[in-house]
Amino acid sequence: MHENEFGSKDIVKAAILMALSATREEEKQLKYQYGEKGIKCCAVDYGGDFISSIVKIIERAVVSAKREGVIIESHAEEGAVAGATREALNQISGKAIGLNVGGKIGVARYHDHVAVCVFFGIGLLHLNEISIGVGHRVV
Repeated sequence: MHENEFGSKDIVKAAILMALSATREEEKQLKYQYGEKGIKCCAVDYGGDFISSIVKIIERAVVSAKREGVIIESHAEEGAVAGATREALNQISGKAIGLNVGGKIGVARYHDHVAVCVFFGIGLLHLNEISIGVGHRVV
């Protein structure tokens, strides 16, 4: 693919695949493959009580994206990741309120497209529901 062929759908797909990666090695491989195409990616694990963790999840997505060079330290780029993460969390909140969540957050960026995916198991003990939420912003 050429540089100008990537759109929001492609970047959301990259974020989803990063969130679905099962191991650090798979995560690194995806990051390298997308990096070769000019798409910057990162992923970070998360777990805890949903309601009390919303701010921590958003912070974790932003900090991870800055640390891995997906975004730079600017209000616009940090706000794009925070907003996309909030949108992704809104999509799963109906299932997650009052329960624990655990899983991975994937972030992808290509030029002005930023996408965040949250892939979480939701529930208690081994009685989990699986849910995915995605958000997209343009910087």
